[in-house]
Amino acid sequence: MKRLMAVLLVTGWVLVLGLNTALAADVGTKDEATAMVKKAVALIKANGAEKAYAEFSNPKGPFVDRDLYVVVYDMTGKCLAHGANAKMIGRDLIDNKDVDGKEFVKERVEMMKKQASGWQEYKFRNPTTNQIEPKAMYIERLNDVIVGCGVYVK
Repeated sequence: MKRLMAVLLVTGWVLVLGLNTALAADVGTKDEATAMVKKAVALIKANGAEKAYAEFSNPKGPFVDRDLYVVVYDMTGKCLAHGANAKMIGRDLIDNKDVDGKEFVKERVEMMKKQASGWQEYKFRNPTTNQIEPKAMYIERLNDVIVGCGVYVK
């Protein structure tokens, strides 16, 4: 009986650890976000903005993966591409605030005026959970646009 209990306990822990690993695989990592931005920048350079932005905004395309998606803004805060919400495209979002009142688009633009790349933290709706969650976005400036991809931080 003790041996059976020990086997069941070990089996239970293996299942729990496996489930946690599987769940962890369902969310993007900072390395994956950075790689996606680099891939997006390369696509813009190779194929031009119009074709690249359409690809980034395609919810079934290669620039949307689990909770990872590419966004592009101009240096005034206008959204040019958005992999999770096509309604954002073409809108001036410079005054958008997160739930804490942080003007994250304005901060993003100001940050990219001073440096070529970096990480930004704010809160945003996760398209896979539909919850407002802490987010860290990797952004790069390419000429007069900002290309980004973020991860939801648990």
